[in-house]
Order: sequence, then structure tokens, then C-alpha cells
Amino acid sequence: MKSILKRCYIQKSLLIIAAFLFNVFLSNGQEVKPIESGYAPVNGIKVYYEVYGQGMPIVLLHGAFYTIDMNWSQLIPELSKTRKVIAIEMQGHGHSPYSDRTMSITTLASDVEKVMDYLKIDSADVAGYSMGGSIAYQFAIQSPKRLRKLVIISSTYKTNGFLPIVNKAFEDFKPEFFDNTPLKTGYDAVAPDKTKWRKFLEQMFVFAEVPFDCGDSNIAKITSPVLIISGDNDGLDKVELMKTYQLLGGGVSADMVPMPKSQLAIVPSQGHVSLMMQTETILNYLKEFLN
Repeated sequence: MKSILKRCYIQKSLLIIAAFLFNVFLSNGQEVKPIESGYAPVNGIKVYYEVYGQGMPIVLLHGAFYTIDMNWSQLIPELSKTRKVIAIEMQGHGHSPYSDRTMSITTLASDVEKVMDYLKIDSADVAGYSMGGSIAYQFAIQSPKRLRKLVIISSTYKTNGFLPIVNKAFEDFKPEFFDNTPLKTGYDAVAPDKTKWRKFLEQMFVFAEVPFDCGDSNIAKITSPVLIISGDNDGLDKVELMKTYQLLGGGVSADMVPMPKSQLAIVPSQGHVSLMMQTETILNYLKEFLN
């Protein structure tokens, strides 16, 4: 019975992702073209990037299995009106070639810094969704001088920040679950070698199954302002999320002490995937926080 429930949970998650990506593909009319794109040689691999707009730089880090277009196409047109937007595709994702290099959030966070080096970006705001959010937390710890403000969307800095059902779901993931899905369609549209799809999935499953924890003490040392955006039912453990916010200086009575520089936003009636469909809501939070 438990395995059946897990499989139903996985299938439901993939259906929600499909619906989200379908909406993204329908809205390509407002798509903007990058002013620059290419590959940065970093840490023994090539990482694909796109640059949009002019102004204060913001780096966007996508979620697992996503591409830039899948994750950020709704936000980039607005953000790039006033900001220089640098969107990155992580190892094996999208345009970035598959590599046998072992994946970890430490290595991926280092890749982000090396891309910034390549593009001569001294410091930037960084926003990450899901897997990208975990990498963004690690970036804040590894490269604090390169970070201005941090935005975390539906993500955590440790495995136990997710509800058990989320962590256990990966135990039953199989490559065939992803066949004939928009995730594969998106991959096939831009991947330099489409034959690496199964290898990429298997690598991601191994990556997801390895517990990670950036460390409470390290999170407490982050000096940059942090905006956390979470859906009320997005799979994050809200008790752990509140502890995270407290480590960042939040959770106080602002009528008695100064308002903390970090912020926490809980968006009602939203899951992990559907949260990214709330474009206007996310943009409003971003504009207020980043400006």
C-alpha cells in the first residue's frame, strides 16, 4: 500500500509539473531574447548561461530537471527591465553538457562563483528555486563577499527541511517515470546530446538521495538579507522553515525590537510546483525586497 501511495504521489507531482510547463510554453509570446549567451569553463565542465537586460546583476538558479526557460521564462522579462539577469543551467541540465563529475551542492555552488568570475561579476543578488535554492544557500556560505541579497523559493539548506514524504519519494523514482513528459521535451529541445537523458536522470537520483546539510551555524552567519518564499503546502517542513528564519534573525516581535533585514513570505494554497506559477506574487515580493 505504501509503495502504491508513493507512486501516486510521484505521478501527481509529474502531472503538476506538466501543467506548469504547459502554461510556460503557452506564454512564450512575452519571451525576451538574451543579449548574451554561451558556455563558461568552470571546474572541469562547461556551464551554459544567458544574460538579459542591464543594471544591478541578479543570478537565477533553477530547480532540479528544469531549464532556464522552464523555471524563469515568466520572471525574466520583468526582471530584465531594470536588472542585469544572469540565468545559469547547472551540470547536465538544459544546454549544459552531461558530465560524469559527482554532483554536490558544494561543487554546484562553486560553479556559480566561477560563472560570475567568467562574466566579471564582482557581486550579485542570487535567487534559487528548489534545488537552486539549496545551491544558493551554499553559495552564501562559500562566497559571502560575492553575495548582495539572497532569495530562496520553496527550498531548504538541509535534507530534513523537507517533509519525510518528499525525501522518500526519490527512493521510488525511476527513469521511465519521466518518459513522455514535458521535462523530457524541454531537455530534448536544448540538450547538446539527447542520448544522455537516462544517464542524467540516474545521476540526479543519486544526487537527490545523498543527505545534505549546510549547517545551522553557517546559516546563522549569513550577513546578507534573505527573502524566503514558500508555499503553505510545498513540501517544506514549516517548523524547520521557521527555525531557518530565526537563524537569519527573523521571528521577532517587530513592535518591540527592530524589524529584521530578512523576510519570510508564506503564499497560501500553493504547492512546490504551483508556487512558481504565481508570477505576479513572486515579482511583487522580489521587487520590494531587492529594491
